[in-house]
Amino acid sequence: MPTPHSPRQRAALEWARWSLVIVWIGSGVTSLWGRHNQSIQLLQGTLLTDPWLQQVAIWAGSALDLGIGLGMALWPRQRMFDAALAAMILLTVVATWLNPSLWLHPLGPLLKNIPIAAMLWQLREHAQKQSQESAS
Repeated sequence: MPTPHSPRQRAALEWARWSLVIVWIGSGVTSLWGRHNQSIQLLQGTLLTDPWLQQVAIWAGSALDLGIGLGMALWPRQRMFDAALAAMILLTVVATWLNPSLWLHPLGPLLKNIPIAAMLWQLREHAQKQSQESAS
């Protein structure tokens, strides 16, 4: 088993971080660019019926996704991973409230959040250990 700071483990954690950066930024961009109608379609038939509120939800979600993705790319710190985890939980709760059937979708738009949470937790723990070691 690799030690906590082995090159192999650091590479795996960096791969996890950059994978999540791509997911967050990709989600933010695709919600606005080229897939806007798909975002609207996801909100149709939910509790969010007002078209203006649907637009606000799409823009707010995209801004949050882009902010988290850029933050994780530029500031890979414990607080950033905590923020990403909190945002992911918030978005999962809101999506569940708006459309609980997304849990049963064959492509798993909400199920994917379980491994994402696990990856964020590992990144958070690693960042916390690094900051404790640098403070010593």
